[in-house]
Amino acid sequence: MTSSFPERSLIRSPSSTRTLFNTVMTVVAFVCGALALLPLLAVLSYVVIKGFSSLSLNVFTQLPPAPFGEEGGFGNAILGTLMMVGIGAIISIPFGILAAIYLTEFSSGNLAKWIRFATNVLSGVPSIIAGVFAYGIVVLTLVKLNLGSYSALGGGFALAILMLPIIVRTTDEALQLVSQDLRQASVGLGATKFQTVIQVVLPAALPAIVTGSTLSIARASGETAPLLFTALFSSFWPSGLLQPTASLAVLVYNFAISPFPNWQSLAWAASLILVLMVLITSIIARWATRQKA
Repeated sequence: MTSSFPERSLIRSPSSTRTLFNTVMTVVAFVCGALALLPLLAVLSYVVIKGFSSLSLNVFTQLPPAPFGEEGGFGNAILGTLMMVGIGAIISIPFGILAAIYLTEFSSGNLAKWIRFATNVLSGVPSIIAGVFAYGIVVLTLVKLNLGSYSALGGGFALAILMLPIIVRTTDEALQLVSQDLRQASVGLGATKFQTVIQVVLPAALPAIVTGSTLSIARASGETAPLLFTALFSSFWPSGLLQPTASLAVLVYNFAISPFPNWQSLAWAASLILVLMVLITSIIARWATRQKA
């Protein structure tokens, strides 16, 4: 039986309007994507060029030099940054995960909406406000107790405030994406609500939780304003949690605006180290997600 409809080619003509429109929009989308990447590539390339030439073993093992000195580094700032980010992570990650578990698994609908709204507001608060708040809560309290003033503890507390909403939001979304069938199967096998959350829901959402935690750590590593109010700066090795502590972000701020060439050189090297720290944490986050997939 022959078809009564005329045969038409499935290949669209290159000169057709639809083909031309599709080609033009593809080119436009490619150009827009390239333009979006251009600022990132420009910043990264400039930091790498300026910072790599200033890198040496001394920057990891020595203290900042005198204004007109030749040798020196910022090993104390690297150690101080790790200390304060570690304090912030110890405070924010457990509280953030527990808060997200409560929102997703145990809270009522209206209360969860208000808490999520408050978390979104907190995530939009400028970092300098978090620094002022930490100054009033930690620094002034230490002064009243005669235990010190500016300290790594205050800096870590300020960073924890900035990290907390990121962890809560990412963990909350990760827990909501866990299938309800897993929860129902666990309950059907006799598990309690608490056992279901700990042994079924959390392991399923763990890669996304790790991603959110590492992204919050990456953001906290580059914060400057909160540390100016809480940890200040020090040209010496950290001697305790209640002493002024150096950090890479504050070192970049102080040295970059100085008139001394050796300090400016160290500022570029510290900038490169900060970028590498953010890159490493982002790679860890992607690796954790890929492992689950």
